[in-house]
Amino acid sequence: MTHDIIIIGAGPGGYETAVAAAGRGLRVALIERGELGGTCLNRGCIPTKTLCRSAEVAVTVREAAAYGVELPDDNPVINYAAVADRKDAVVAQLREGVAQLLKGVDVVKGEASFVSPAEISVEGAIYSAPRIIIATGSAPARLPVPGAELAMTSDELLSMTSLPSSIVIIGAGVIGLEFASVLNAFGVKVTVVEFCREVLPPFDAEVAKRLRMSLKRRGIDILTDTRVTAVEAGMKVTCEAKGKVKTLEAEAVLMAVGRRPVLPPGLESLGIVLNRGAIMVDDDMKVQWDGKAPEDVTVYAIGDVNGRCMLAHAATAQGEIVLGEKRALDVIPSAVFTMPECAMVGLTEEQCAARGLDIKVGKATFRANGKAVAMGETDCMVKVISDVSTGRLLGCHICGPHAADLIQEAATVMSASLPAAAIADAIHSHPTLGETLRAAILQ
Repeated sequence: MTHDIIIIGAGPGGYETAVAAAGRGLRVALIERGELGGTCLNRGCIPTKTLCRSAEVAVTVREAAAYGVELPDDNPVINYAAVADRKDAVVAQLREGVAQLLKGVDVVKGEASFVSPAEISVEGAIYSAPRIIIATGSAPARLPVPGAELAMTSDELLSMTSLPSSIVIIGAGVIGLEFASVLNAFGVKVTVVEFCREVLPPFDAEVAKRLRMSLKRRGIDILTDTRVTAVEAGMKVTCEAKGKVKTLEAEAVLMAVGRRPVLPPGLESLGIVLNRGAIMVDDDMKVQWDGKAPEDVTVYAIGDVNGRCMLAHAATAQGEIVLGEKRALDVIPSAVFTMPECAMVGLTEEQCAARGLDIKVGKATFRANGKAVAMGETDCMVKVISDVSTGRLLGCHICGPHAADLIQEAATVMSASLPAAAIADAIHSHPTLGETLRAAILQ
């Protein structure tokens, strides 16, 4: 069967590109071996955000007396089976929405295998197209230590209908800290172990430290600069810090050390170039080949599988580039849905220093913001970094409520190559959390 475009993988990058291509009148085949929506919808972004919301409600109820709302019981009962049911219902609703969007696309169920650069086999049927997009995403990674297979990954944790009383989380990145925040809110004793000196290694160190201290005040034990050496039966984690060996015990262990690209079968034998297991692509998302590129097909790779930026919205933007749109891939906001949230876009202060840039740093705390005080969310901050000579905004880093939403204003200004002053010049509603960003710029 011949199409104009074949897309392998129905995650956000795959299905949104398929919908856009079909809307242009192209005949599109979208091949998916699992559920529509990929990891993001089924085992990532969406189910974790439903858990975050339930956790937020639990904390709000538990702390209700501080806001003048008295409850007969200060310790609400967490019915995690009901929490899990709601998570599954949200996922099912959104998955049906994706199916409706794909009405104009030939959706093929099954695993895609490369027969040649231009031919894909799915359960014996051959599909071909002059353009093929690989959007097969990623899977949870594991540390190369003895007993690593004994730990669960995010996939297994999200499928649970009951919670452990205690857990050790290996990794203090986005995945590890989101689950730490959620499980702590549900009453689970949480210990986090991180190899790096600070949590959230890609984030600005000052903002990451503020989040770490906030999570510690909520009762989460966080061990940084600590190397895990083994996971043993009985859910024991052996780790080493400053030459001292320590054993942590819990009812469960979560391996949250990042993700690894998933390649479709048959692809590697065709002579593509890999970089640490990811498909190497150029700025147009075209796959790079060991030798001469095939003449009868152009193969692209978008999303986690190319390793450039493992975020759902990055995959979507890369798919738009394949379809001829222009996107500024150097300005991609990211967020961590902890309590409080963290978000960032652009360069950190450490990165600016490493590049020798002449910068100006502005900071504002939520303690001086009327809305934040009313919300009882004052232990937070906004940090902005601008170029002294051009006035351009180079980076923005937020730790605080709704940080994931607040970061978009900074991302928009950066994408439009506007000066940081554009934010200060705009009138901001009062009282709103967005005023903290303006205050940081004015610093």
